[in-house]
Amino acid sequence: MAITQKAIIDAVPTGLYVGGTWREAGGGERFDVHDPATGTVLTTCADGTPEDGMAALAAAHEAQPSWAAVPPRERAEILRRAFEALTARAEEFAMLMTLEMGKNLTEAKGEVTYGAEFFRWFSEEAVRVHGSYAVAPNGATRLLTMRQPVGPTLMITPWNFPLAMGTRKIGPAIAAGCTMVVKPAAETPLSMLLLASLLEDAGLPPGVLNVVTTTHSGAVCEPLIRDPRLRKLTFTGSTAVGKVLVEQSAEQLLRVSMELGGNAPFLVFEDADVDAAVEGAMLAKMRNIGEACTAANRFFVHADVAEEFSTKLAARMGALTVGKGTKKGVDVGPLITEKARDGVHELVQDALGRGATVLTGGGPVPGRGHFYQPTVLTDVPDDSRLLREEIFGPVAPIATFTDEADAVRRANATEYGLVGYVFTRDNARVLRVAEALEFGMVGINTGIVSNPAAPFGGVKHSGFGREGGAEGIEEYLEVKYVGIAT
Repeated sequence: MAITQKAIIDAVPTGLYVGGTWREAGGGERFDVHDPATGTVLTTCADGTPEDGMAALAAAHEAQPSWAAVPPRERAEILRRAFEALTARAEEFAMLMTLEMGKNLTEAKGEVTYGAEFFRWFSEEAVRVHGSYAVAPNGATRLLTMRQPVGPTLMITPWNFPLAMGTRKIGPAIAAGCTMVVKPAAETPLSMLLLASLLEDAGLPPGVLNVVTTTHSGAVCEPLIRDPRLRKLTFTGSTAVGKVLVEQSAEQLLRVSMELGGNAPFLVFEDADVDAAVEGAMLAKMRNIGEACTAANRFFVHADVAEEFSTKLAARMGALTVGKGTKKGVDVGPLITEKARDGVHELVQDALGRGATVLTGGGPVPGRGHFYQPTVLTDVPDDSRLLREEIFGPVAPIATFTDEADAVRRANATEYGLVGYVFTRDNARVLRVAEALEFGMVGINTGIVSNPAAPFGGVKHSGFGREGGAEGIEEYLEVKYVGIAT
């Protein structure tokens, strides 16, 4: 028998998880978690205080020495059990994610698969943390290097991928031997709380993972960041908040990983397979309702194929079904909040006021919930806010170009540098453009670049550090050199 939505919500522990114990917040306060499709309250969660945050850090600090001493194979087996359990409970986690965040069930199941893969990947990386041995040039000393866990880590995760952005950080930390304090987004805390329960069942020792839910993010996190017991900070979220956190981290010279905003260009050249480009555009734009830092934000299409591409993309976007993500046949769920929906509409209105044309959509969906019509705009001028700011919604603004160099220049004309997409059948152009684009990731003839086996991250104002791939575990390891006289 299929588990009910109420049973899924009721199964989530909604307290704080500190030192292996579920408990209420110190002040006894709780906050509501809403369904963005209806505005109704799903449940309440403990509203952690700064004192609760410090208690979580104390638990992580206390557990660090014993956790670092656990053999890599044992840490790997915990991750493997967590991967298997998460895979087995995919339906439950997907439904929970849809209820609290809004994405449709198909996408939510995809996130569970993606998120679980980080546990499997880093279970394999845990036993491959290598050092080195060398003879000094003068022969008098042996040079030994070893990699050791950084130590207690604060992880601040976003609302748009409430499961995968957690596993992408927790997986390498467990593999490396680091303890953690996780502060999930107040909009979507339930997926992380259920994940903590799953990891507890998988055998993760008390104090290794601590979860503090709160609506007072700054007040709770800043004292931790300034505390000498913390040794690393990793954050996924907006560039504005990331800059504040980096400033705060300077006091203790923390190891810092920042995965921040994006303004991804999507380039379609005259020799591209237009149908493949449209398919890629649907993936790059509409994944997660457009609420993704990797979402295609600016479409630059060669004038020779612009009409065909725009017409076909508008037909695909206009045919999408908008509604509550738990319902069968729904393609596009609600945006996370009313403020988010209104912000998207403000950007669209700005472009229209500057001369852009609507091919499909163009406004909010009337009625309850934070829904916005899938929208395609053409003739979008360069001074439109849509081409300068992160949209975070189901809107595709299209501008044209005729020259490769100009297309690259316009693609790079942003402070962000997370990901860019290129569609062309010219192999020489592939190399030229990929090398010229100022982004940490480039997708060639594909609308999806995220892969647990690949390093995810950006440059410029999109942050620094990498998550996933062989590089991902390095963010949680320090290199120690030992010189041995002979």
